[in-house]
Amino acid sequence: MFGILKNLFGNGGGIPEEVLSHPKLTIVDVRTPGEYRGGHIKGSINIPLDQLEKNLGKLKGKEPIVLCCASGMRSGSAHRTMSSKGFTNVYNGGGWSSLQSQLVK
Repeated sequence: MFGILKNLFGNGGGIPEEVLSHPKLTIVDVRTPGEYRGGHIKGSINIPLDQLEKNLGKLKGKEPIVLCCASGMRSGSAHRTMSSKGFTNVYNGGGWSSLQSQLVK
């Protein structure tokens, strides 16, 4: 059961420190543009979930990638999409505000 929840809502801080501190870390926020404008992680890229598949080419070579949204549901879906398309160094970071607190250490 925990594995299902982890896939849906992110890993609750389980992203390896070497990923979070990687100098080429790319953070992709899959919320809507309006949600993103309301607050986001500085330097993150906004690619709404419904536009992710057609924008995957923009993310080639930008790994490691950490995905985030409001709660972890959409970033979980984005993670599954990216994994099925061959991305291997991708993580579901869950909610953006929680992820931001992991980055500011």
